[in-house]
Amino acid sequence: MDSSPIDLASALIQQIEVGVILLDRDLHILHWNTFITQRSGKDLASAIGQPLVTVFPEADTPRLAAMVDKARDQGLHAYTHWREDPYLIQLPYGPQGQVNPLRLQSTLLFPFESDGQRCFGLLLYDTTEFARSNDQLAAALNALGSKQQEQEQLIRKLEKANAQLLQSEKLAAIGQLAAGVAHEINNPIGYVFSNLKTLSGYVNDLLRLVDAVDGVGSLEELQQLKRSLEYDYIRNDVEALIHESGDGIERVKKIISALKDFSHIEEEEFHLADLHPGLDSTLNLVNNELKYKAEVIREYGDLPQVECIPSQINQVAMNLLINAAHAIETFGRITLRSGHQDGWAWIEVEDNGKGIDPSILHRIYEPFFTTKPVGRGTGLGLALSYNIVQKHGGRIEVSSRPGQGTRFRVWLPLRQPGCGEPTA
Repeated sequence: MDSSPIDLASALIQQIEVGVILLDRDLHILHWNTFITQRSGKDLASAIGQPLVTVFPEADTPRLAAMVDKARDQGLHAYTHWREDPYLIQLPYGPQGQVNPLRLQSTLLFPFESDGQRCFGLLLYDTTEFARSNDQLAAALNALGSKQQEQEQLIRKLEKANAQLLQSEKLAAIGQLAAGVAHEINNPIGYVFSNLKTLSGYVNDLLRLVDAVDGVGSLEELQQLKRSLEYDYIRNDVEALIHESGDGIERVKKIISALKDFSHIEEEEFHLADLHPGLDSTLNLVNNELKYKAEVIREYGDLPQVECIPSQINQVAMNLLINAAHAIETFGRITLRSGHQDGWAWIEVEDNGKGIDPSILHRIYEPFFTTKPVGRGTGLGLALSYNIVQKHGGRIEVSSRPGQGTRFRVWLPLRQPGCGEPTA
């Protein structure tokens, strides 16, 4: 019977002259190949489940920590060259078991997924023989350099595509608000327009009364005209119409002000800002999205100024508020809170909607992942929010219980690194 591709791959890994160590997300050893056993003199069975730095203490260095950060947080391959340091992991034996520690060693740490979990592969190359041949070494370095350039070009293309996706989500969010904002503006404009038509009729009646002063024969005749025009009613109604119209124009003014505060989607400069006015502006913008779904409760705490890009934080708040509204099936409650602790500011959006299934909670920040019906969401809102918060050096915490609701809390440093110590 022919061997399966998996069996052939496993046999190949055992035979190749490259060290292969498989690690779980916490850098505990899952497996290694024959190369590592022969060159290290260590027993695989006793090493499985042990932390890498326990089995190989020499690896416990800032360089390994930097490689892990790059692979874990950025999802990138982390490569080290033998010219940088003699080794990452010491392998004191040669191919025939003789004591001959590797003098030249290159390593590659890369992330991969196994059964839905993030794992890591660590490859160890013995480059001593390559170094002995200038031609071979030059060819290898050129090949590696070419591959690195290709990888960098691919990364730049991916970053550009990611930026375009995030920008499209911003524009989609603005477009989603357009109908609601138009409705919010149309209501006050509608009754202001109606009031102006009524006031126009009243002004014509009052002008008739004024013009009659020069033409009436007696005061009694003028008073009769005044009564026929219902002057007392007009006088009272004019005051009410003017007051109501003033309220309507003030409402439009607030919406326009909110749009102005929210519209700086290309703003890139960090500066100190009070987050509360931005949150209020965002609530004004999404009012039409929220008012039919939930009662909005504001529980603002004492919040110092935060060094941030305010329009981007408003974008995060808007995404969380709209998601909270979509999570409520009939009519519920959304609570917007704020506060600070130990040099960090936080804003929180909590709803009493349907909650998030624990089985998908780890995927909610993935681009294009959404549980909403087709046409209801792009799956980029939380991905964009996560990206913005990461850019600010912050973090997002989520707590959800199916059937009871969800709470998102966004933590932001009061001051960006390099701009002084945060103040509580």
